[in-house]
Amino acid sequence: MTYRKVDPLRALTDEERAVLTQISRSASEPASHVARAQALLAVAGGKNYTEAARAAGRRAGDAVAQLVSRFNREGLAAIAPRHGGGAQPIYGSAERERILKEARRTPDRERDGTATWSLNTLQRALRHAPDGLPHVSTYTIFMVLHEAGFTWQASQTWCETGKVKRKRKSGVVDVSDPDAEPKKS
Repeated sequence: MTYRKVDPLRALTDEERAVLTQISRSASEPASHVARAQALLAVAGGKNYTEAARAAGRRAGDAVAQLVSRFNREGLAAIAPRHGGGAQPIYGSAERERILKEARRTPDRERDGTATWSLNTLQRALRHAPDGLPHVSTYTIFMVLHEAGFTWQASQTWCETGKVKRKRKSGVVDVSDPDAEPKKS
């Protein structure tokens, strides 16, 4: 006996079918996207959820049922995976920019108690600032700085990769390396 589908797949538009077909045949898309597209196309072709799961190289038909339900609500956005578990990210782009803004600021000896930034002094400055981040950890600061291209130097300071200060006759000048990005990877 077959069960009645609670949320059957809605009719696919021609554009959705074309995109799903392209993704299902792609060798450069992530495997999870390909499998989801294949499962949706199999269900659209008349297969039940278990058969569609097997056609996509998966075992559980329940996951296909959830995918179909999500596809009905969100459309093609259902192909991309969501957050996979663990704690939700606390700091978004605004908070990351706040960390980078503070790291780029030259520390004040009187107010910050340091001449150069370390992770702990950055953390203290961010936690005590009126617009700061009261619970930011040194690990979060490290990851944000590292992703932005900052590196810890032998001079015990954080510097942006590819940007240096050079002495010239006219004074100190900032010089940037145009090939810094390719060198990092």
